[in-house]
Parts: sequence; C-alpha cells; structure tokens
Amino acid sequence: MQCLMIARRRFVGYLGLAASLCVGRTAAADAPAVPKGKIILTISGKIKNPNHGDAAEFDREGLEALGMVTMQTATPWYSGVMTFEGVPMSKLLAAVGAYGTDVTALALNDYSTTIPIADFTSYNVILALKRNGNYMPVSDKGPLFIVYPFDSAQELQQQKYYSRAAWQVARLVVK
Repeated sequence: MQCLMIARRRFVGYLGLAASLCVGRTAAADAPAVPKGKIILTISGKIKNPNHGDAAEFDREGLEALGMVTMQTATPWYSGVMTFEGVPMSKLLAAVGAYGTDVTALALNDYSTTIPIADFTSYNVILALKRNGNYMPVSDKGPLFIVYPFDSAQELQQQKYYSRAAWQVARLVVK
C-alpha cells in the first residue's frame, strides 16, 4: 500500500511538471518567431511575449507574417494619394502582448513621438513597409512608417496626428 502511495505522489508530481512545461511552451509559442533576417524593429517595455531577452525583434518577414493590410491616404509629405501596405499597429501590439497605454516610437534619425495605444484601434493605424507597391528605403521614410488614414476623418488632418506619424521607425517602447 505504501508503495502505491509513493508511486501515486510521483505520478502527480510528474503531471505537475508536465503541466508547467506545457505552460512554458505555450508562453513561448505566443512569442513572435525569432527573426532570421536583418532586425528592422525592436519592441520593448510592457510586453508579455518577447523573443529576445526582454524585447521582441522583427525582421521584414516576421512583420509581414503578422498580416498586411493596404491603406490609401494623402499625407503632408507626398503629393497626392499614396497606397501604403503594412501591419495594423493593433495587431503588432497584440502579437507582443503589449499591456501599456502609450507607445514611444523612436526613429533612426533620433526623432521620437509618444502615441496613445487607443489611436491604433480608433483610427486603424498601420506600420507601413511599402509605399505604392515598393519597400520604402531609409532615404524615403523607410524601412517603417507609422501611418494614419488621414483622409478618413477631418480630425486627423492636424499637427497633433501628423507628429505621431513617425518614419524611419526602428524601436517601439510600450509604456
């Protein structure tokens, strides 16, 4: 009988160990894939799903794998209506398990801006990789450009929102 009790305790212990290993695997599975190519975006701060230390890193392929959308809008920086392709910011933040209220975008040219996370769902903001079908080079606001659908609402056509549309984005810090 005592032998049966010991075996039962070990079995229950193994179940607990197996459950904790599965939980660990699930959390790791929620993290974005580890990039194989050149890192073009690092997200840090209040995130639950890092893939490199305390941050989540993305190459172009990893961003595109999240699902791309297309947006047509005029901007103050280009003549006429442009077609942008990119990842919805709300989807990107969901992928990293963001739980803050604001995001600070930091650009390659040292520009920074703080954006309320609520903007991303309210206005369907995207992190654009392409403009008019072509990947954007650093010399033309790339590789990543936070774009609002400026034509969709009169309220977006003001400096407050223009200043949140950062280009040459390299890092996002969730606060």
